[in-house]
Amino acid sequence: MKTRKFLYVLALSFGLFAATSCSNDDNDGETIVPIQGKYELSQIGGIVGGQEVLSDVEQDCATEKDYLELKLSNVAVRGDYNDNCDKTETNGTYVRSHNDLTITFGNISTTSDIMNLTNKELKLKDKTTNIITVYKR
Repeated sequence: MKTRKFLYVLALSFGLFAATSCSNDDNDGETIVPIQGKYELSQIGGIVGGQEVLSDVEQDCATEKDYLELKLSNVAVRGDYNDNCDKTETNGTYVRSHNDLTITFGNISTTSDIMNLTNKELKLKDKTTNIITVYKR
């Protein structure tokens, strides 16, 4: 009889634990992938006729790609290569607030919606111009 009660209590406890531990975590649509990293410029485009239209970016340098690096210290680094493959780096700052990303270089700030953030891709949509930029890790 004691064994039956013990098993009943054990089964009930397990059921309560499973129900609470397997609940769906609500992150309000915000991705939990860290945004810090180095991203190579891949595609650019926008919304045309309600459809997303993206084109591959033609790089000036055949061996290097322009990039955006977001560091843990909220420093943003933009790397641009010219047709001689000489690199120009510009330092700025960034702030992430939920699914908004504000990047500032000098006196120019842009705020974008983070459309997609995975371990392989960062897709941004500029809130002012609606231009979509895709970066690959």
